[in-house]
Order: sequence, then C-alpha cells, then structure tokens
Amino acid sequence: MKKYCFGIDIGGTTVKCGLFDVQGNVLDKWEIKTRSEGNGENIIPDVAAAIETKISEKGIEKADIAGIGVGVPGPVNEEGAVVTAVNLHWGYVDLAGEMEKLTGITTKVGNDANVAALGEMWKGGGEGHKNVVMVTLGTGVGGGIIIGGKILTGSHGAGGEIGHIHVEDKMDKPCGCGNKGCLEQVASATGVVYLANKKLAESSMSSVLREGEVSAKTVFDAVKAGDALACEVAEEFGKYLGTALASVTGVVDPEIFVIGGGVSKAGTVILDYVKKYYVNYVLDACKGTEFALATLGNDAGIYGAARMVIE
Repeated sequence: MKKYCFGIDIGGTTVKCGLFDVQGNVLDKWEIKTRSEGNGENIIPDVAAAIETKISEKGIEKADIAGIGVGVPGPVNEEGAVVTAVNLHWGYVDLAGEMEKLTGITTKVGNDANVAALGEMWKGGGEGHKNVVMVTLGTGVGGGIIIGGKILTGSHGAGGEIGHIHVEDKMDKPCGCGNKGCLEQVASATGVVYLANKKLAESSMSSVLREGEVSAKTVFDAVKAGDALACEVAEEFGKYLGTALASVTGVVDPEIFVIGGGVSKAGTVILDYVKKYYVNYVLDACKGTEFALATLGNDAGIYGAARMVIE
C-alpha cells in the first residue's frame, strides 16, 4: 500500500513543491527557485534534488511513494513530455522520462492550468464534483476541463484554452496568441483594465476610476461602492465571460464552473455578473450549472499534481 506522493508546480519564477499522503493531506510544502537560464537545463535536476532531500529528511522509503505529479506551463503530450514551455525556455523536453531517471519514481505530467483544475475538483471549490471547468482570471484567462474526474487535454494538449475563444470582432490590437478578439483580451485582469479605460475615454460619466490608477481590483471595488461607470464595465465583462461559458457548456456540460485567479479575489460580485449573462445564453437544461470561487489559491497546482498520481 502506497502512503505518499509529491505534487510539483513549476512556474517561471518558483517551483512549488508538496508532500502529500494518499488521502490528499498536505504533509509539507516548500518552494525552490526556478533556474530557467541555459534553456532551463537545471530545472529538472533541481526538482529531483529537492524531492530526494525531502525523502531523506522525512525518512520515507521510496517503495511507499505512489509517484510524482508535475504541472508545467505549456502543452504536454500523453507520454508526459512538454511540447514547449516558453517561460522555462524549454523546447521539447521529456519531463516524465527525465524525472523518472533521476529519482526512480513514477512521474506524471500535465499542463499547469489543467492540473490546477484537477486540484480544485479534488480539494477546492469543485470538491464533490467530477465534471468541472476551472476558469483562471489572471494576467490572461486560463482554463482546465475535468470530465469524469480526468483532465481533458485534447489532441494538441490545448484542451481547456478557453481564454482564446473568439468573443469580439472589433478589437484594435491582437491577443498574445496572435489572433484578435479572444476572451483573454476582455475578461482577464488586463482585459478589465482595457474595458475600463475604453469606457473612461468614450464616456463623460463621473467615476472614482478617474481619480487614480485603474486595475481590475479598483474596478470591482468601485462596483461594490455603486460606481455607475464601473458597473457598466462589469456588465460588459460579465457578458463576454458569461456568453463564452455558455458556449463551453454546450460542448462539455460541466456540473460546476470554478472561478479562480487574481480577478476572482473580488468575490461573489464576479459570479453575479457572469451568471446573469450565462443563463441568458445557455441551453435550458444547463441553466442550473453551479458557479463557485476557487479556494486553494496558489496551492491548486500542487494538489492537482498530487492527484494525478493517486487517482
């Protein structure tokens, strides 16, 4: 009977690490620096060394370890190889294979957004559900789709890239992906700022947003205070995201949407605007789909990574 597993979340700045028991209790968590110089050649050895150190520190037998799960910012194929990870300066890297060689421990790898979604399904905002779509509203819009308790990756590793659903024909600049009018351009933290600045330029309405730097936080703080212009921005944000999620429902029909990322810190006011438009555009049978805020924060990745090896 296996007793332990490791959950690893590799980011561009730090690698978050967690030691778990197989019931999903975190026993220890720590971080190491992501050394991405030299085409990221140090990252995998550094992670392997961190795991070996923790095994020694805790007096754990390798025979008692179910495996190592790893989330990484890039597409991952079925063999656990990373196709590319720009933030890590990686091209094709056989991450699972290299980690297994260095540690002797079975390793599974997934895209970080998908892995975070798995974590939220298991121990976070989606707990108790097996069909979950997680939406991460940060600098961009990330997504992860869990169907029947399993990550949906797709044939190119791009399953769940809901931030690049086309939602607007009239955008004056391209998205980071090269296309124009992606959901990410109007529903991320930077997207909310774009909508607010556009509204401020086009309208003569008074607003607290004219008094200082505009951010997603200041917009939703203003919404909570009843600022009329900010509320119009929130309506526009809600329409874009609610409509997009109605389209997602028509394809994967989740039990629940879990909303995370920095923008979600505004709280349930986010859900109110999104659900308002979601129910207008979704199929009648799916109007009761639940919405919840993510609860694991920055730990979602290590929880999901751990879950990959003990599911």
